[in-house]
Amino acid sequence: MIHLGETASSFMQVVLVAGLALLIPILADKERTLHRAILLATASALALRYLWWRATETVAPLGLTWDWAASWSLLALETLSVIGSISAFTMLARTRRRSAEASANLGWWGAAPEPRVAILIATYNEDREVLERTILGSLGLRHASKTIHVLDDGKRDWLRDYCARRGVDYVRRPDNRDAKAGNINHALDAMAADPPDFVVVLDADFVPHRGFLSRTLALFHDPTVGLVQTPQHFFNADPIQHNLNLSRSYPDEQRFFFDTMEPCRDAWDIAFCCGTSSIARWEALRAIGGFPTESVTEDFMLTVVLQSAGWRTVYLDEALTEGLAPEGLKEYVTQRARWCLGMMQIARSKVGPFSRAPIRLRDRWSVLDAGAYWLTTFPFRIAALVFPLLYWYFDILVVDARVPDVISHFGVYYLWTLVALNHLSRGNVVPVINDVSQLVGAFQISRAALVGLFRPHGHPFTVTAKGGDRSRIQVQWHMMAPFAALLALTLVGLGLGIVSDRFAFFDAGDGKAVVLFWTIYNVAVLALTVVVCIELPRAERHVADAPERAELIHGRPRPVWISELTTQGTRVDGAEIPKGEQVSIRIAEVGEVAATSLGYRTSGTTLLFHCTSEQLDALQLKLYAEDNMPGIAGARLGSLVRDLGRKLAFTR
Repeated sequence: MIHLGETASSFMQVVLVAGLALLIPILADKERTLHRAILLATASALALRYLWWRATETVAPLGLTWDWAASWSLLALETLSVIGSISAFTMLARTRRRSAEASANLGWWGAAPEPRVAILIATYNEDREVLERTILGSLGLRHASKTIHVLDDGKRDWLRDYCARRGVDYVRRPDNRDAKAGNINHALDAMAADPPDFVVVLDADFVPHRGFLSRTLALFHDPTVGLVQTPQHFFNADPIQHNLNLSRSYPDEQRFFFDTMEPCRDAWDIAFCCGTSSIARWEALRAIGGFPTESVTEDFMLTVVLQSAGWRTVYLDEALTEGLAPEGLKEYVTQRARWCLGMMQIARSKVGPFSRAPIRLRDRWSVLDAGAYWLTTFPFRIAALVFPLLYWYFDILVVDARVPDVISHFGVYYLWTLVALNHLSRGNVVPVINDVSQLVGAFQISRAALVGLFRPHGHPFTVTAKGGDRSRIQVQWHMMAPFAALLALTLVGLGLGIVSDRFAFFDAGDGKAVVLFWTIYNVAVLALTVVVCIELPRAERHVADAPERAELIHGRPRPVWISELTTQGTRVDGAEIPKGEQVSIRIAEVGEVAATSLGYRTSGTTLLFHCTSEQLDALQLKLYAEDNMPGIAGARLGSLVRDLGRKLAFTR
């Protein structure tokens, strides 16, 4: 039976937390360690309080019953998840920003020759358009003493010819042994006779901003620094953003890690290499024999091996590169499953947390924390969907709890954690949407975690496909099937439980109300996950697009606003040009570009460019190599609700 008086009392605890949430942005400085520690220590204490309550009051008594097996197995998963959360809270208690340090040490080499930098672009099967951007951006870097090396494991003659025209080094090795790490090591060996001072690693789809080298080289003033990592930003929407119509209101899925977690890891001196957008000291790489090849995530492992040899990895939290996020859902999930597999391989490697390698305790913690994230988060997401079904279909109660207790223990813990994390991360922890982003790959990632843990060797490197034709709607039926099945089972079970006592018995008391709310939440998560599996068409669009002044020439010059710009064309406000009219437009840093009007709509006139090769290069640099941040840094809740509402209305 639901106790209204106790429920009201418990609800007041949630109201108190909500009231404190209004004061946190005013009272808590997220750059001060003490304030962060208080917020997160409170979250940890509430997590332990919740776990103690779960273990002592909500599980079935010991015995060989289905209730006992189900309730204790869920508790075990929750316990592992809470331990992982407390580990993350501990890391988040400190943060470090190195922009001031970089500014203070620009050109630290003084009158000595400018450091020589080799830029390595590893490629396998990327389209020409993708590679052109990266090569052009590398050529545009503000650093004279640089060489660019395109490492082609795809052995493409057209790429060799393109590199020759651009004046960059083209490297083709005899085999593809050890995948990306082997490709890079082959290039390092080839440079050993006349080595550079520093080595940049770029994925084929990542374009460096013009200031990338000046800013990152500044941190090598410290002779113990072996590698500098920078964040990865994306000029296109990832599949979650795109398929839910959230690219202007919800940040890409990587923002919490790169903008919040990695600076915190840096404060603990356990920041790690993420592959692309990094620069390493030549001496450090050669000291460890190059990139490790024992894991398909050679980047994280590189950090641990460097640390074991006395070289530090530091993190510069500045938008200095931008790349292409996986555009397809299959590629998105494949990439994350590879990261998971690689992390499990590292955990079982010679530098794993339980190895005898000469690594610090904090580095062991770093590997354990990352491994625990992959091993617990995604299986728990699946379990959270399955366990309520046990009640609706088999009368197996996995959480025997009163509503007031759930509110005062889980509700208070959940709300405080949500408030604290959103204060520290620009509002990037959004319920339901975060669950969807994790759930969409949960089955594949959980499998990769178990396979990597128990059979870590003998797995090929899976390349994340980028580019290609995305002009049609594609339904990922294979990926959608388990979510659609779970959604159907959940809805049927919920319906049976509401209208009949045959399948879900009413003697569960408050326990049924708990499962009822849990089930309704699952319906929302599963429904959105099914929607995400319907991939919408894409057209080129740079997510950093911002209004910009230009001059349109159609008979006479007139000022207009550019509201959208791509390498193919633009949309301008302030002029109505009939379809088919020939015009030209002067764009800053590009010049006067000939164009044809495609007609006027309420959103403005669309122009199709007729660029010269020089103008196309200038457009590429303007769009992808400027020192700005593409996309959005934090969730905009009001806009998110509006955009999601429009998406769901359109879907119906």
